[in-house]
Amino acid sequence: MKLNTSYIIAAVLVILGAVWFAVNNAGEPAPKPVSTPATAKDAAQKSMPSVLVRRVRASDHPNVIELYGQSSANREVALKAETMGLVSEIFVKEGDYVKKGQTVCRQDLNARAALVDQAKANMRQIETDLNAARILAEKGFQSATRVTAIEAQLDGARAALKQAEIEADNINIRAPFSGLWERQDAQIGDFLSPGMSCGLLVDLSPLKINAQLTETQLGAIKDDASADIELATGERLTGKIGFIESKADPMTRTFRTEIQVPNPKLSLRAGVTATVRISSGLTSAQQVPGRVLTLADSGNVGIRYVDSVNIVRFAEVKTIDEDENGIWVTGLPDNTRIIVEGQDFVSVGMEVDVSEDFSASNRLAGNPATSQ
Repeated sequence: MKLNTSYIIAAVLVILGAVWFAVNNAGEPAPKPVSTPATAKDAAQKSMPSVLVRRVRASDHPNVIELYGQSSANREVALKAETMGLVSEIFVKEGDYVKKGQTVCRQDLNARAALVDQAKANMRQIETDLNAARILAEKGFQSATRVTAIEAQLDGARAALKQAEIEADNINIRAPFSGLWERQDAQIGDFLSPGMSCGLLVDLSPLKINAQLTETQLGAIKDDASADIELATGERLTGKIGFIESKADPMTRTFRTEIQVPNPKLSLRAGVTATVRISSGLTSAQQVPGRVLTLADSGNVGIRYVDSVNIVRFAEVKTIDEDENGIWVTGLPDNTRIIVEGQDFVSVGMEVDVSEDFSASNRLAGNPATSQ
């Protein structure tokens, strides 16, 4: 088959045109799209990280100091024998309430009764001699010096009787104050020497909460300040500071503090761990969600927020209180947009795309969200 010459010429021309076009356009950049302010803004926003912020405003809030301590008895004492002898009676059992002056233990009287009788007999004899001496002295048969000597003997006899009666009464071991008979140390038949304990008496009204104040906390708390207390057993109490130690512990540099809590029914127990919250006046603070707290490279705790031109900033904060709505902190600017979402993906000095949280369900007490 023989090709037509015109077709061959046309094909050659097409090939030569394609080669010429390729050679003349090689190395030229592709045409750029036309840039406008709107497209530039869209591109910048797409490259910036997005964060969700919430506006918080400062308000007066009680400055709360939180301490940890332990409950203890108001006072306790081991009731000890003042004389020697066998325990003959015990009038209470462990856990009983004992009134002041009540006899709780008694020792054997033994020869003490005889000593009292002997002292009484001696005193009666001297009284008889004194009466006779006075009669004889009035009649001139007895000197006044003899009468004075017998009077002195009578005074000594009375003192001896009083001593014998006190020794006889020392067998009764009495409660010096009202309280609970916490522990029985002796049983009937035990021999007690002076100073040996019959049992432990504990006074739990009021109950004391012992805690430690640091040097910086000391100046912010008054001696009679009130305190809210929560025991590890679940009880929530209110008490007042009754005593602050005037000298710091040389090891810890802290001051022992006693808080007195009413305990009329003696239902609260000693030795229980306690959390103590003491208000030390008002301070300007903001309430924020606990999740926004973060660590700076320096290790300090703080919060990331955005300034008026949407640049990320960081403020170190101090927690002063906490409740179910969040935590109260100091250290932020008074009117601040804190980052509540996306704070882990931005750094200080970065410009961010900001969306503000106006959700009523996310508002914190005292910090209503408003538009910028």
